[in-house]
Amino acid sequence: MSVDTIAGGWTKYRKLTPEDRAVFDEAMAGFVGVIYDPYEVATQVVAGTNYRYKCNARLPGPEECMWEAVVEIFQPLEGKPYLVNINRV
Repeated sequence: MSVDTIAGGWTKYRKLTPEDRAVFDEAMAGFVGVIYDPYEVATQVVAGTNYRYKCNARLPGPEECMWEAVVEIFQPLEGKPYLVNINRV
């Protein structure tokens, strides 16, 4: 654990690893209506791992409507990750 991390606390935001992206993609599979493109992530280790992904969000279609959002995902110790919350920033 780094000096900047408190036990049970959130890490600082950092660039995604391939593993972070895989968790995001699995949790968001089948999600329709808005396209989320994550670019940074913070994690919190609990009985599993909480993820907070900073994302660029947009509506599909010819007119680009874009905003930023934080997508929260939980990866349990066993089982698939799942979407917890989405907050528009």
